[in-house]
Amino acid sequence: MEREQAVIELKKLEGVDLRPLAKKYSVTVWKDGEPRRKNKGWAGHVLERHLGLPINSAQSPNFGSWELKIVPLKMRRDGTTLVPKETMAITMIDAYNVQHTPFEKSHLLAKLQKAVICARIFKDIDETSSPLFQVTTFDLGDSEIYNQVREDYEFVREVITRKGFEALTGKFGKLVQPRTKGPGHGSVSRAFYARTGFVAKILGLDKVRASDAPVQP
Repeated sequence: MEREQAVIELKKLEGVDLRPLAKKYSVTVWKDGEPRRKNKGWAGHVLERHLGLPINSAQSPNFGSWELKIVPLKMRRDGTTLVPKETMAITMIDAYNVQHTPFEKSHLLAKLQKAVICARIFKDIDETSSPLFQVTTFDLGDSEIYNQVREDYEFVREVITRKGFEALTGKFGKLVQPRTKGPGHGSVSRAFYARTGFVAKILGLDKVRASDAPVQP
C-alpha cells in the first residue's frame, strides 16, 4: 500500500477509540504473566491490521516507501491542552554512516520525509481508551525547521568525529536529540529522537486545543 492511500485509510479512524479495535483485530494489549506487561506496540499493530498489513516485528513498522510512527498525547494539568507524552524515535545512529554522510543524504532526513505520524490520546495507565487524534505526514518545507534539524544532525557528526560515538548525549540538539536506545541504563546504542517540542510542531499542537479533538461516540 502506498503512503497516500494509507493516510486516507488511517484518517477514517480519527476520533475512533483504538482499544475496541484491538479486540476486533486480536491485538494483545496486556501480556499474561506476573507482573502484567503491556505490549508497547499495540496501537501500531491495530493500525497495521486495519490497513490489512502484516504486523511488523520491528519497533517502528516500515513499509518500504513509508514508515508508521505512533505518538501518544496526554492532557496538560489545565485540562484543555494536549501535548506529546514522550519523544519520538526516528532512526538508529550508525556512527560510521553518520560521520561520513551529510544531512541531505542522511537516514534521518529520509526517515522524516517518509513518516506517517499517528497521534493517539493516552487516557490512563491501563489503556482503557485511546482515541486516534490525528494522522499526518511531515513536511520539512519550513526552512527554519529544516535548518535546525540539519544543524542538530551536523553537530552530532562533529561530536562523533572529534570526541567519539560514546560522547553523544540526550542533552544535545534543539529539535532532534541523540540518546541511548534499548533496555537499561547501560545501553550503548544511540538513536535520533524528536524532542516533544518538535513533535508538537509536527502535529501543530500549538494551534489545537483538546476540545477540538474529534471523538466519535
